[in-house]
Amino acid sequence: MIGRTILSYIVIVIIFRLMGKREIGELSIIDLVVYLMLAEIAVFSIEDPSSHLLHFIVPMVILLIIQRGTALISLKFPKMRDFMEGKPSVIISRGKIDEHEMRKQRYSFSDLQQQLREKGTKSVQDVDFAILETSGELSVFEKQDTEDGSSGFVQPLIIDGEIQQEALDNIDKSDSWLRGEMKRHGHPNIARISYCTLDQDHNWYIDRKDER
Repeated sequence: MIGRTILSYIVIVIIFRLMGKREIGELSIIDLVVYLMLAEIAVFSIEDPSSHLLHFIVPMVILLIIQRGTALISLKFPKMRDFMEGKPSVIISRGKIDEHEMRKQRYSFSDLQQQLREKGTKSVQDVDFAILETSGELSVFEKQDTEDGSSGFVQPLIIDGEIQQEALDNIDKSDSWLRGEMKRHGHPNIARISYCTLDQDHNWYIDRKDER
């Protein structure tokens, strides 16, 4: 039993290392399911010393393959990533609470107040934007007292060569407007853009794929 416990520990540590680095709060649903199943398999192997070691090592390796495979698919196909991991939800936009989105995410005002306190935000009225991430963490962008009223909130307009229509809707801009801006900045091919953002001071950040 001691030997199986040590072996299970070593195997799980190796698998976790191969799965990649993520904090517990940033685990996707797939990662969480794999972690739970790995823990259950390890417990079974320790509780039943008569079972062959391959009976728990093989399932663990299969789970690793599943996790790595889904991660690869998510990188190649953004829509599949959205399906498996979900998408961030804008809870507060320009100081206005989106109750419809809160109901959709089963997110209560108590949850909102608690996470605002955890971020050190005194009141909802101090918030310009608040985004509920896929991990369940709330990203808060407080209002700033600047002459132009900008908040520093950044809109991701292009991710991995894909135009983010929701982000364009948030700033009341169209697909054609974005393509025109990219051409003006010397990037006519949207598919070649890895990441593009625009903040409320109208500062662009554009990164081309595989550019060094």
